Order: sequence, then C-alpha cells, then structure tokens
Amino acid sequence: MDRAAVCPALLIAAPASGQGKTTVTAALARLHARAGRRVRVFKCGPDFLDPHWHQLASGHPVHNLDLWLNGEHDLRARLHEAAASSDLILIEGVMGLFDGEPSAADLAVKLGIPVLAVIDAGSMAGTFGALVHGLRHYRLGLPWAGVLANRVASEGHEKMLRASVRGDDLGREPAGIDAGWLGGLRRDTGFALPERHLGLTVASELPDAMARLDALADAMAATPLGQLDVTGWQRWAVHFEAQAERPVAPLLRGCTVAVARDAAFCFTYPANLDTLRALGARLVFFSPVADEAVPDCDAVWLPGGYPELHADALGKGTRCRAALAAHVAAGKPVWAECGGMMPLFEGLTLADGSRVPMWGLLPGEVAMQPRLAALGPQRWDTALGELRGHTFHYSLTTSPLAPVAHTVPGGRFGRPEAVYGQGPVRASYFHAWFASNPEATAQLFLAETA
Repeated sequence: MDRAAVCPALLIAAPASGQGKTTVTAALARLHARAGRRVRVFKCGPDFLDPHWHQLASGHPVHNLDLWLNGEHDLRARLHEAAASSDLILIEGVMGLFDGEPSAADLAVKLGIPVLAVIDAGSMAGTFGALVHGLRHYRLGLPWAGVLANRVASEGHEKMLRASVRGDDLGREPAGIDAGWLGGLRRDTGFALPERHLGLTVASELPDAMARLDALADAMAATPLGQLDVTGWQRWAVHFEAQAERPVAPLLRGCTVAVARDAAFCFTYPANLDTLRALGARLVFFSPVADEAVPDCDAVWLPGGYPELHADALGKGTRCRAALAAHVAAGKPVWAECGGMMPLFEGLTLADGSRVPMWGLLPGEVAMQPRLAALGPQRWDTALGELRGHTFHYSLTTSPLAPVAHTVPGGRFGRPEAVYGQGPVRASYFHAWFASNPEATAQLFLAETA
C-alpha cells in the first residue's frame, strides 16, 4: 500500500449553522459528479441527514468524520481510502467553524485541509470582509482556501462583497480567486433544501431532489470556484497518509442481523453497516412502516429516524409487531436506538397532544417535546470497553424500568442517557458509532450487555 494518497480537498465551513454549508457542498459535489469526476463527500460530526443529500449529489456513500467519535486513526484511514480513488474530496463542517469540542477547525488544522468559508451575505456589505478576516486569522495555522458568499442580492451587492475581501493584511485590492474570493450564490428560494425539526428533509422523500441539486450545480458553475477544473483544484491538494490496518475479529460470523430501514428508521451510518459486515454478520432489511414481518434472523437492529411522523402506520401494523414480539419471546437480541426505541414503548404522544398506542414491548411512554431535549457526544462504558456515539432527540421517555446502564457525556454540557433493558432488548437514545468498538458492538447482537 502506498504510504500517501494525494487528492484536492476542501473543508466547507461557516461562522454559524444555517449559512449554507450543505447547499454549497451538495452543489459542488453535483457539479463535478455530473462532469464525470469521482467526488467523495464527508460530513463533520454526528449527522444522519446532510449525508443523504451528499450521497445523492456525489453518487457515493458519505461517511462522518469527528476526531472524538471516530478517533484519529479511523478518520485518517477513511480519508486515505477516499483520496486513493477520487478526483476531489469535500468535507462539510458542523455548526460554526470553531464550535464544538473538537471543532471543524481542529480537523482542518490536524489534517492540513484548506477551509472554504460560506457566509450568508444577506443584509451586509463591508462587514462581510471583517467576518472573512476573523475566520481566517482567529486560529493560528488554519489552512485557508477562501470564501464564497451565499444569498447575494444582486450584481452590485456581489461587487461590494468582493471589494470587502482582502488577499492579505496589506489592504491591496482583491484579485479574484488567488486573493480568496471564490464567488457568490444569489438569493433564490428555489435553492433552499427543505427542513423539519431534526434538520433537512431526507433527500429520498422529495421527488424533485435531483432537480434541486442540478439547479444548485448550475448556479455554482457560474462562480470562480465552479469554473475550476480538476487541474485548478490542485492548489488545494492534500497528502493523506496510509494507516496500519486494524483487523476486526469475525465475532458475528454466521449471525443474521435484520435492520429496519424505511422513512421512519433512516438514521443509519454507512460505517455502522460496514462494521457489522466486517464482524461477519449477514444483513437483511425490512420496513416496519410497510408492516413487513421481521425476517428470519438472529438479532434485530432498530436505528433512529422519524417514528413520530409515521406513528399511525407503526401503531396499526400487526405483522411487524407480532414478528418482533415473537423474536423477543425467543430470547433473540434487539438493539434499538433513539427513534428505533420509541415504538417499543406502550404509547407515543405527538406534538399536538394526541397519543398513539405503540408496540408495548417495553413498559413506559414517550412524548414529543416542543424543543430539543438533548444533543451531544456520549460514550457507553461497556464490559468490553468504551463505545462512542452521540445523542440528539426531541422526545422524552418515562418508564418504570431501572436502566441497566447510563452513558457518559463526551462534552462539558451534556447529560447521561439511560440504557434500558428487558430480556434480550437493549434500548437507548444513544446512537452508537459501531467502529469505535467492534467487540462491544458485537455483544449488542449476541447477548445481554451490562
């Protein structure tokens, strides 16, 4: 194996959430993918929704990158693998450039990846340049590519924004892309990617998703950044070092894991599926929303998603509920995380106050909340070591069950999450990153976990 792979790469960041990082990342991915180039996209931090758009735009699976969640070795290995077979790599940041522990800026500095700043330029002119200056110079040693203005009002507005950007600290007039001005995208409601309470709407739910991406790509093609070919992108070439392989023991060899997968159970990291396969598991899929019976299997995984948006279908379904109950009665393991856990309880109270009876495999109730209930990194200290993950939910659960364990917040401001257990069922708001501890992951699908 070559010790390094060289590939142009950008980390698309912003001063805050809502500036247009996902829009710009998806636009660039679609622009280059439809030109026949191999584009690999990654997403900083734990996120299930933005990757759906990036996968559609690029045509390739999208993995998450986080120095804490992945660990540096895993992160570097994924980037090296992508760089060895790609024309360019795009990494969408998370929140603001310097937000979080670790932040997107930490990742950029650690790996030497140039930062493309996306700034919502609405209602500003000269201050745009001050924001650019601050983002560029706040962190010593931050690799920098330039800035792209989003939601630009007019040609005149774009000229003012461009004039506010300086190529260095000497106050010279900007000279285009070499001075860090990478262009502007006009304000257009047709470019907006629709959102709901957990983030962006999943791309597969929108019949015009590809048309939206093509419109974004067309707009990007008119910018200096969009007009660069692969040769032009070489200014942002990064050396990605190869990592020593860490083989995974086939602890799930001969085990079939049934994975719920549909509009209600769609929060699945591709890396988690890869980890299960590396452990030797055979994966089969089923749809609780379509009331499909659980396939013949040794264990079930119920990932997170939007059960609250499909509560009636889930509550009325009988085949899936009966098959899952039979699976549990046979003593076969179930791992349910966040939205995958919610239907296991007796009832789900929706945001409008109505209660929908659920599957009743665990005692207790779940209620949607008007605002975010928990967010942040978490770890589960299992008997086989630390399993890392995160939490992000708009519901709360009450249950007479005494938790079999609690997760530990990975940040200063988090709170623990309960891990419920009854018989072979384990359930929690905790979203696990399986690759952080394959041995502990295997136990979720083999036996009781304390």
